Amino acid sequence: MSTAPHASRRRPGIVAGFAIAVAFLTRVPIGPPAEAGWRLADAAWAFPLVGAGIGAIAAFVYLVAEILGLGPGPAALLAVLAGLGVTGALHEDGLADTADGFFGGGDRERRLAIMRDSRHGTYGILALVLSVGLRAAALAQTGEAFYAGLALIAAHSASRALLPAAMRALPPARDDGLGADAGRPGALSILAAAAIGAAIALAALGPLLGALAFAASAAAVLAAAIFAFRRIGGGTGDVLGAFQQIAEIVILLAAAAR
Repeated sequence: MSTAPHASRRRPGIVAGFAIAVAFLTRVPIGPPAEAGWRLADAAWAFPLVGAGIGAIAAFVYLVAEILGLGPGPAALLAVLAGLGVTGALHEDGLADTADGFFGGGDRERRLAIMRDSRHGTYGILALVLSVGLRAAALAQTGEAFYAGLALIAAHSASRALLPAAMRALPPARDDGLGADAGRPGALSILAAAAIGAAIALAALGPLLGALAFAASAAAVLAAAIFAFRRIGGGTGDVLGAFQQIAEIVILLAAAAR
């Protein structure tokens, strides 16, 4: 990582920023431009756009499964699986590590140590089961395949649109790792990500439900951020993954409750 002052770093352009976000958030074989000093925070504005693409892939899988006559339950599980495949379960792994650390450690240092362990314990496994189960159940409840697809696009986009604000608000809980290396997005990047994610949610779910779903997911992430600060004094890459999962679940549940 470059140690140059913040003001002297050249920011990536739109295409480069999007490539950085794709390279980090997905398993798509794209290499971000190798420009010294660029950080993940510089591409934070693109998070909801990449999320929309992930949601579109999951939506396509759901639609194909329905066309093949598999029914809403299997179609929902396959759509969730498609999202896992595209992202390499990046956020799910963060959720599991966070659950293990937050609920399995007796003090801050022990919690951080548990979160570094690649093995998952009882809390992590339970968190994964609940995450996959709630998302699949919510999707199956939405009814028609077209609406389920729109809900997937909204959930994947808006949930990632909230991450830049969390990256800015929470100080890194460690001196190393993703939470420290990613940097902290600027105000314009945070506003751009939120605006893009909210616009996609409103367009996909309708103005009223989209606004309510986005607000509810933001409130859930805020509550989770406060809890994270109290447990470990800040954020990590795993914590950001947990935030994304929480927000995605809330948006899909809101879509199912229309």
